[in-house]
Amino acid sequence: MKYKILCSDLDGTLLSTKSDVSTYAIEQINKIKNDIRIILVSARMPSAMRYIQESLGITNQTIICYNGALVLSGHQELTSVVIPINLVKEIYSICIDLDADLGLYYSNEWYVPKTSIRVEKETKYTKSIPTFQSTSTTLSNWEQRKIGAHKIMLMCTKVTADKLMPQLKEKFSDELNLYRSNDTLIEIAPKSVSKLSAIKLVMDSHDSLEDIIAFGDNYNDIEMLKNVGFGVAVENAREEVKAISNYVTLKNTEDGVAHFIEEHLVN
Repeated sequence: MKYKILCSDLDGTLLSTKSDVSTYAIEQINKIKNDIRIILVSARMPSAMRYIQESLGITNQTIICYNGALVLSGHQELTSVVIPINLVKEIYSICIDLDADLGLYYSNEWYVPKTSIRVEKETKYTKSIPTFQSTSTTLSNWEQRKIGAHKIMLMCTKVTADKLMPQLKEKFSDELNLYRSNDTLIEIAPKSVSKLSAIKLVMDSHDSLEDIIAFGDNYNDIEMLKNVGFGVAVENAREEVKAISNYVTLKNTEDGVAHFIEEHLVN
């Protein structure tokens, strides 16, 4: 089948390294981008996605940021859904006495209370720079501006994350999406949005989900991969992701997405 839209996650999926798209991936996407819309779908902030769009030559396309909480067409917001400030403050109050820092994201803003190995990695890999200030200062500023968080990243130890996750689920699971991206990171997003809900938003009226092929590797990709016309997991994906996918391609470090494009989508 010929697909109209290709949606791809970035980290662990399209990116063959921690930060960049490979020459091979650029070559393969160049072969199809005039016939298929290429939409990047990520938990990343806009600035951490724009340079990848530029590398691929697809800056004319929509980007889905923060797992669907912010969707941008150029500088125009197609949708913006935030975690209300009162919930952000509640989460902070739970974390304040634990070994957990809050990374707070709104639009193209990223705030952290201090530097750390995790923050330095994020800066290096996403080519985005945080603002360093206390979480209480950020929350006070946001309250004045009447804004909330597109995403919260809790940076913990494994022990803290093991303790926090059940508490957060018990208290917020009706209002927020919570998932562990690894042993020490908990990502939090608004419940009402997902990668799939954002994809539905950017579809043209004459498109259907059957017209879409998508690539992913993690828990936040499952809904997307299950519901589009064809879902492809990379070999390094979570077992649960591979189990629901239509196809498993090579690992991201082996350019699995680009390899699939060359084998199956290039005419």
